[in-house]
Amino acid sequence: MKVSVDVDATPEELRRFLGLPDLSPLNEELVATLRDRMQQEAEGYDPFSVLRASAPAMETFQRLFWNAWSGTTPGSSDHSDDNSS
Repeated sequence: MKVSVDVDATPEELRRFLGLPDLSPLNEELVATLRDRMQQEAEGYDPFSVLRASAPAMETFQRLFWNAWSGTTPGSSDHSDDNSS
């Protein structure tokens, strides 16, 4: 036997019907705390320091990408900085 029930209720109505606690004040406090922390961290945020820290990885990725397109292998000495065709 299969029984299905359709309930037309808002989440708030269903929460109250099931007797679940209202966590919206806790959620609002958590979001406010996270927002404050993010704003405090943003005051000392320096985007150039992020770029400087990731520059070696970006250069490595660029080299691997170029090697893949040019057909050279990473260990080969076939790297040519000559841009002439």
